[in-house]
Amino acid sequence: MVMEGGCACGEVRYRVDADPIFVNNCHCSLCQRQSGAASAVNAFVEVDHLHLLSGQLSEHVVPTGSGKSQVIVRCANCGTAVWSFYPRLGRTGAAIRVGTLDDRAAIRPDAAIFVADRSDWTALPADVPVFEASYKPADVLPPDRLARLMALAARAEPLA
Repeated sequence: MVMEGGCACGEVRYRVDADPIFVNNCHCSLCQRQSGAASAVNAFVEVDHLHLLSGQLSEHVVPTGSGKSQVIVRCANCGTAVWSFYPRLGRTGAAIRVGTLDDRAAIRPDAAIFVADRSDWTALPADVPVFEASYKPADVLPPDRLARLMALAARAEPLA
C-alpha cells in the first residue's frame, strides 16, 4: 500500500510506502487534549517507510499516560500534527495521524483503546475490538504484523 498525506495548508506532504503495522483509535484524555478532538487515530509504520516530500516540520514534546514523553511532529507553517514518535518505538516507528492522509477511509483501526476516558456521545464501531485501557498486540494483530512490531521495538532507542 502506498499512501500520501499532508497538512492543512498544503506545505507538508508525505508518502508512506507500507501498510501500517497497527492502527489505534485512542480515546485517552491526553490524546483528546493534545488533538483537540474526541480521539486520536494513529497508524504506526516503520520510519523507513515514511518519506517527507515537501515542507518544514517542527517538533513538540508532550506527556503520555506512562509519564514518558512523545514527540508530535507538526507542519512548521500551519501547526497541523502529521505524526508522532512514542516512547515504546522511539524514532524507529512513526504514528501517522490518519486524519492527515488523503484517503482516510483506506485505514481502519485495529483497536479502540482507553475507551474508559471517552465521551459518552462517542460511538464505537461494532467490528473494532474495544479496550478499557491498552491491549496486548499479540491478542489483536496477525502474525506478520506482530513480527514487524516486535522487530521495530527491538531496535527502538529512547526518545531524547
